[in-house]
Amino acid sequence: MASETATSTATIERTEPGNWKAGVLAGLVGGAVMGAMLSAMMTPVIEAAIPALYGLSGGLAGWTIHMANSAILGVVFAGIAGALPRYAETSLKSAGLGAAYGVVLWVVLAGFVMPIWLGAVGFPMAPPVPNLDPMSLVGHVVYGAILGGVYAPLAGRI
Repeated sequence: MASETATSTATIERTEPGNWKAGVLAGLVGGAVMGAMLSAMMTPVIEAAIPALYGLSGGLAGWTIHMANSAILGVVFAGIAGALPRYAETSLKSAGLGAAYGVVLWVVLAGFVMPIWLGAVGFPMAPPVPNLDPMSLVGHVVYGAILGGVYAPLAGRI
């Protein structure tokens, strides 16, 4: 005599808090634009201050570190956009969220973390704390706005 047993299978739906791949790519696009601005308007930052954070010097090291940071911060933005999907559903809304994110990065990272870190590693031109340079604000807002504007269309495609 044969018998049948019913077994149930559970489907686990996994949700992601944001598209990290889109965050990396959008962060690199925003970082490239901001890096070009740094190279043109704040050359010592990209050629000396950024690489000095890691005991390095020169524009290639500065660009490499800047772009790595841009990609990492793009992933953080993806997490924020995933947590606040209402503010990241269109390119325009996402660019606004990114611009606000850029202001936060400027205050926290450029205003406090970088000058403290540069002072700790003995960089001779370490800026004062807080270092709230308006030119740096422009660069961070541009980075964030481009990051957000590029993130929204990528998030649904990759």
